Amino acid sequence: MGFEYEKIKNWPIPEGHQDYSANDCILYALSVGAGAGDPAADLNLIYEKKLEVLPTMAVTMASQGTMWVADPKTGIDLSKLLHGEQYLTIHKPLPSEAKVKSRSYVQEIYDKGVEKGSVMMLAREISDADSGELLATCTSAVFLRGNGGCGGPTSGQPVPQPIPERAPDVVIDSISREEQAALYRLTGDTNPLHIDPKFAAMGGFPKPILHGLCTYGFAARAVISAVCDGNPARLRKFNLRFASPVFPGETLRTEIWNEGDGTAAFRTFVVERELLVLNNGYAEFDPA
Repeated sequence: MGFEYEKIKNWPIPEGHQDYSANDCILYALSVGAGAGDPAADLNLIYEKKLEVLPTMAVTMASQGTMWVADPKTGIDLSKLLHGEQYLTIHKPLPSEAKVKSRSYVQEIYDKGVEKGSVMMLAREISDADSGELLATCTSAVFLRGNGGCGGPTSGQPVPQPIPERAPDVVIDSISREEQAALYRLTGDTNPLHIDPKFAAMGGFPKPILHGLCTYGFAARAVISAVCDGNPARLRKFNLRFASPVFPGETLRTEIWNEGDGTAAFRTFVVERELLVLNNGYAEFDPA
């Protein structure tokens, strides 16, 4: 089956469902480094009696519908698929326990040509299953390097957030643990690339890599600490571009620029390799 613009744009994606509890929220926080070194510093994220939920947990919720891309009928070349960017809008702070459902759909497919492939914008709306209230919208920019020339629009793709040329206002280092990927897998992403050395070697890596969305969560914790006074309920948007993979155990250095208008720019490096891993970061938050 070939890759066809109209077919993929209107692909019927199954609705997702999930019940989650305070324990799941704590597990997610631990999986993105909360409590490492000084648990007291992250008590609001890991203690059920005063629990606040990291908004980036939304990217893990009710995600059953994402497996449709592996259907051979789509014509998607999975060997050339890359999760390039992640966007998150929080419409309401996530409760510490809830029943949620998701509606996923293809927003758009931008055609970069036969040689360059295409970019599929895949959105997932997370709502409270009982009230129907919209909680979060997660959007992934998926680079389909083997599916160019599909006939989609050639312009209109979101423009990456520029990084200020001045020195960052805040720099935060976070140490990932050697078992970080094994822990993050418990939130739902069981891709063997992140646990099986033989599978990682097939992908050209010397050892399993950290989930990109785990690194995303580390960066969110840093930004919330820097511009939201540690209050996760103040974060409203969190967007970025993935630049390079991270290995568990590496130190993540997030540079943050507070733009003074309820927005911030950020990027993240691996300290040990002096390597940019997250770029063009953009956050919106409620001012104090």
